[in-house]
Amino acid sequence: MDTIQHFLTPVLDLFRSGFNQVNVVLGLIIALIASFQLSAWRKLWEMALAALVFHIIALMLAPAIDHGAQIRLPALLDLTTWHNWLAIYVGYVVLIVAFYFLRTRLLKTVAARH
Repeated sequence: MDTIQHFLTPVLDLFRSGFNQVNVVLGLIIALIASFQLSAWRKLWEMALAALVFHIIALMLAPAIDHGAQIRLPALLDLTTWHNWLAIYVGYVVLIVAFYFLRTRLLKTVAARH
C-alpha cells in the first residue's frame, strides 16, 4: 500500500496544483467559455489545450494592459514552466469536464420543462 501511495503522491500533487492555479477568476471564466464551446467529449483534450493557450496569453498580456509594462515571454527553457503548464492543463481538463457535465445535464432538464 505504501508503494502505491508513493507513486500516486506526485500525480495527486499535479492535480492539486493545477486545480489551484486554474481556480481563480481568470481560469474559471476560461473554463466556463471552453465548456460552452465543447461540442463532444472527444474534443476535451483539444479544448483544454486551447484554454491553456488562452491562459498563458492572458497572463502575458495582463501586466501590459494593467500597467503599460512590456510583454514578456515565459521562460520556455525552464522545466518549472512546463511543469506548471502541465498542472494548469490538468486543472482545465477537470474544470471543463465539470462545467460540461453540468451544462449538458442541467440545460437538458431546463429545456425539457419548457
